[in-house]
Amino acid sequence: MKYGLIKTALFTAAGAALVKLSKKSIDIRRANSDIYQPSKDFFVDDNLNGKKIVFLGSSVTAGIAAKGISFVDFLRVEHGVHAIKEAVSGTTLADVNDKSYISRMKKNLNFDSHYDLFACQLSTNDQRDGVEMGRISKSYDAEDFDTQTTIGAIEYIAATVQDTWDCPLVFYTCLRKPEPEYEFLREKLFELQRKWHFAIIDIWNNKALKKMNEENPSFMLDDTHPTCAGYRYGWTPIFVKELDQMLE
Repeated sequence: MKYGLIKTALFTAAGAALVKLSKKSIDIRRANSDIYQPSKDFFVDDNLNGKKIVFLGSSVTAGIAAKGISFVDFLRVEHGVHAIKEAVSGTTLADVNDKSYISRMKKNLNFDSHYDLFACQLSTNDQRDGVEMGRISKSYDAEDFDTQTTIGAIEYIAATVQDTWDCPLVFYTCLRKPEPEYEFLREKLFELQRKWHFAIIDIWNNKALKKMNEENPSFMLDDTHPTCAGYRYGWTPIFVKELDQMLE
């Protein structure tokens, strides 16, 4: 009798979990439906129109949880940004393979072009892949940095943007569940800001965005990756406001 009760309880719990998972899947599909995707019907005539901006990043910039759509595409379609979306999921800042931020920057970006702004995602993949953090250098010469470390890669990007395109540079952090290594990297980014004077859009510490996501669970696939609805109502307004101020 006791065994039967335990078995029933286990099946009930498993069934409830499946129902919850199924509802989450339905909500995510709905949050990626056409009504939340970028549309020219919502085009805004503003200061961002026609600005040529590079977005260098990984899965959050690529929009891996939103059918390949991210805040970059909202900026392009609804705010007229000439956006260069150089984003590949799972890639690192550190130059450890041919898909790293630095490798793709060298290979895919036009070093003779004019950019109004350069935006770079603070990747969450370096720590996941066990990349060495590195140390902040006293040098300002791109050739002096150890680009196989995360900090060395950030310094290389900052020096290259300054020397090659001479345009404003902004790094943006990502949402993550409590993770000491990413938090430490974020702290180092602020130290690097004092050296290189770039801007930071600190998504990681945006309390209003975190509250919005808690109230609307379908805005996020997981702790890091937004859906289309999450990009539309959460990320895009933040970037519109911050980038507009940088390009005044």
